[in-house]
Amino acid sequence: MPGYQRDDLTAEQIEQQKSLYDPFTDAVRELVDAAIRTEVGEDEIRTAQAEVEGIVARLRRSQLEGSYGVRFGATGRGRPWGNAVVGVRNAVAPPLVVERDDSGRAWSDFHLGAAYEGPPGLVHGGVSALILDQMLGEAAGAGGKPGMTATLTLHYRRGTPLGDLRAEAWIERSEGIKTWARGHVSDTEGVTVEAEGLFILPRWAREQLAADEATPKFFE
Repeated sequence: MPGYQRDDLTAEQIEQQKSLYDPFTDAVRELVDAAIRTEVGEDEIRTAQAEVEGIVARLRRSQLEGSYGVRFGATGRGRPWGNAVVGVRNAVAPPLVVERDDSGRAWSDFHLGAAYEGPPGLVHGGVSALILDQMLGEAAGAGGKPGMTATLTLHYRRGTPLGDLRAEAWIERSEGIKTWARGHVSDTEGVTVEAEGLFILPRWAREQLAADEATPKFFE
């Protein structure tokens, strides 16, 4: 499984890393917002640039090869901490904390600021698509029907304002390796964007499931 790495961290170690990187990533996210909206003078901008470049150089001293991928342990629960929507270590990601239940539903309440603007005062349509792609996939996985996005169709009902928002998604139906999910983004006045998508269990996952089923279970 390319990009998947087993590290077998304990729950305590995972929580320790999360408590380290969560505030660090939030600080970088705040830096992006501040950089967009600052009105300080030219000298202050140049000084800040030098300081940021110094921080980048410090962090470059020890780097991963390539992207973060997905880390997992003995339970098989993945940690996609580099993910562009829910990555704990990715300041590009909107600050989504996704809740889910095993009926195949997922939801999140979040706030989008200046970094996610498209038309003035509104969320970029591509950001809405990014969030809904993730949320529909989260719902599929929550219901035991994980898969990769095969199709995603969006209906933009009206502009989505920057600010406090909610995303919800649910499984509509499934057939074998295929799962259809639906969802939407809404503000205080109702739904702004709707989405429907088809998710398909990838070949490598099908092969792994087949191998697991073929392995004798001597200790059950």
